[in-house]
Parts: sequence; C-alpha cells; structure tokens
Amino acid sequence: MDRRTFAALIALPAAFALAQAPEEPTVQVEEVAPGVHVLYGRGGNIGASVGPDGVFLIDDQYANMTAPIEAALAKLSPAPPRFVINTHWHGDHTGGNENLAARGSVIVAHDNVRARMSVEQFSEFFQHTTPPSAPGALPVVTFSEDLSLHVNGDELRGMHVANAHTDGDVFIHFRKANVIHTGDLVFHAMYPFIDLDSGGSVAGVIAAVDRMLALADEHTRVIPGHGKVTDRNGLETYRNLLVTSRERMRERVKAGRTLEQVLAEKPFADYDGTLAWGFITAERYIQILYRDAVRELSPGRT
Repeated sequence: MDRRTFAALIALPAAFALAQAPEEPTVQVEEVAPGVHVLYGRGGNIGASVGPDGVFLIDDQYANMTAPIEAALAKLSPAPPRFVINTHWHGDHTGGNENLAARGSVIVAHDNVRARMSVEQFSEFFQHTTPPSAPGALPVVTFSEDLSLHVNGDELRGMHVANAHTDGDVFIHFRKANVIHTGDLVFHAMYPFIDLDSGGSVAGVIAAVDRMLALADEHTRVIPGHGKVTDRNGLETYRNLLVTSRERMRERVKAGRTLEQVLAEKPFADYDGTLAWGFITAERYIQILYRDAVRELSPGRT
C-alpha cells in the first residue's frame, strides 16, 4: 500500500473503501467489560458503551461501514447511538459521522477536530489533499480540554493530549469499567502512524501513553486505535518502543546523518520483523521518526 493509497484510506473513506473492497464489509464485536464492547471492522477500532441510558460510540470508521456497524449494535441494544465521540479527525474514525448524525446521533470531538474537518487539509507525508468534510459530518459539540459523559452507570472521561498522534486527540477512560479507548495514540503490536502534518509528535504520543499508564492497573483493558485489545503491559511495551526509537533516531540526527544514511543503517531492525506492516513499513517508520527528530533538534535542516 503506497502513501497516496493510505492517504485516501484515512481521508476519503467512502470512495476508497467502496473502490478497494467490493465484498460485504463485516464487523466483529468483543465484550471487554460489562456493558463495554469493541467493534472491529475497517478503520479504527470502535468503542461502545451499552446500557439503560442507550448506546454511546467512540469513533465510527468509514461511511460504508455504517450499516454493518448498526447491524452489530442492534444485537446489543435496539436503541441507535445517542452520542459519537471522535478521538481525532482522520477519516477511518470519522467517516460515519454524517450517516449517524442524520439518524440522530450527536457528534462530539475536540475543538481541533472540527477545525481540521472544516477546511482542506494537506499532508506533506502523503502528498495528498483532503477536502473539507460535509457540514453534516462535523462535530456539533466540541471541547478544549477534558469532557465527562455520565452514562450507563459509568463516567466516560475524554482527555485531550496535545500534539500527539494529531493536535486533536482524546482518549476515553471508562472509570468504573476500568477500560481505556486510546484512539490512534496507540497502535498495538505494530508501528504507529504519527501524523506530523496534523500537529503530531513522538514526544506527544509518549506523554499521552504516560497519562494512560497513570490511570491503568493490572486489570485495565485497553482498546487501541488499531490492533487487538491489550492491557497495561501492552501500554508499557508500546512506550518502550517509542522511547527507544526516539533515542536511536535522535542520536543519528545529532550526528548529522542524512535520511538516506539512516535508512541504510536500519536502526529498528530488531523491531521490523514483528512491527512493520503494510502501511507503516520499516522505511516509513524511519521517515516519520527522522522528520520528527530533525524538527525537534535541527529545525533549519531540510
């Protein structure tokens, strides 16, 4: 999968998904705690709180996934989703907004999510321009820092972390159920995508994981943005990857290495065999980490 293809994947979900995957999309549901479920389909993992107050979703994947998502939710509750919280602006997490809003769902997100969805976005990494979202897809409730929803006997605490995967990320802590939905702040058992063109940074992702670790214990279930459900140990492993990667890259940038030299050195070869995947290959992970380190340590370099 090349950069332009994935740019379409996260930014233009309906057109891409329909063109690339004509077969009937499916959704798998897993209960991670009483009344809390994860839905695996195409795009970012969906979190769902289901109970007497209704259905509350975290992210909604692509527009063409709305019908199978609704079918899966109907097996848990006859009620349509009352609220959808977007963890960030990417289309594989917000592509269903317009469909669900038309059915009565209230879309909630950080201020920067609405801001980015409202105007054209350009990704230097992908060399791709994303047009503004339709008005009906935009979040109608936004917040600047943290948010609480008191639903289904629990408090869902949405916590903003600055300049991490993007500049509008929130993770959701189910305080009673002891579940954390990370959005794309966490990619479990795979290299992460850090969207530097949307205000992201490696340091910000590490800081976000540190906040999650401060809330987690040995019983916490963690729903990542991509990958299978994990736990506190999974968060610690992921943090170690980020810290080790950042330090290895910083050493090379401080030494004046060019990107081509770093690519040839394969500084993450001990991780590549298990964490590289179709989107974030070993080379692309290097490119993200290199650009981040140059921006931090040598902003005048090109």
